[in-house]
Amino acid sequence: MDTKYALIVIDMQNGFINEGSAQCIKGARATVPACARVIEHFRAQGIPVFFVSRRYRTDGSDVEHTRFKSWLDGGRALSDSCPEDISASAPEEFGICDRDYLIIKPRYSAFFHTELDLILRRLGINTVVLIGTTTPNCIRTTCYDGISLEYNVVVLSDCTSSQTEEIQQSNLRDMNNVGAQIMTAEELISGTQLADTVTETREAVLGGI
Repeated sequence: MDTKYALIVIDMQNGFINEGSAQCIKGARATVPACARVIEHFRAQGIPVFFVSRRYRTDGSDVEHTRFKSWLDGGRALSDSCPEDISASAPEEFGICDRDYLIIKPRYSAFFHTELDLILRRLGINTVVLIGTTTPNCIRTTCYDGISLEYNVVVLSDCTSSQTEEIQQSNLRDMNNVGAQIMTAEELISGTQLADTVTETREAVLGGI
């Protein structure tokens, strides 16, 4: 089977990357340049780019109960009524491309109650590359769901972020241990083709069945 890729950009939004937000992830802002480079690289190759993001109702009826109080007290980030610096908008560095896919997710995983899996299968995608925030929550749950759905999963370590470096490294190790491929942006981009660097783990395991 030929390897077909998609880039999944998770929750890289003002409400998660700017310090003024109650939902800010400390390491997220520093990853914006690397994320922007990877996004540009995938677009240039005609590979699908998915922005899978959060957007809350102003009344908070769709906010996780574990986040509701900090969300309410912090200015209702990622909603239509909040200031721009804590909004659902993506960083300007990412630019806009009309070929990109835009998906709103209701919880942590990009696959949970979204059309992501349906679209990926329609496109014949078998390998997803994950970037964004936060590594122990949205990246990790998407990684595990992706593996459960039989995708090859690649996580870019310098394009993902956590509140602390200890949390970041612990979660990267866990995802590596369950079969995700952990790479840097440079390692991925340096190959003349993505197939030069990404291992087709699914085919290697299932090829003899």
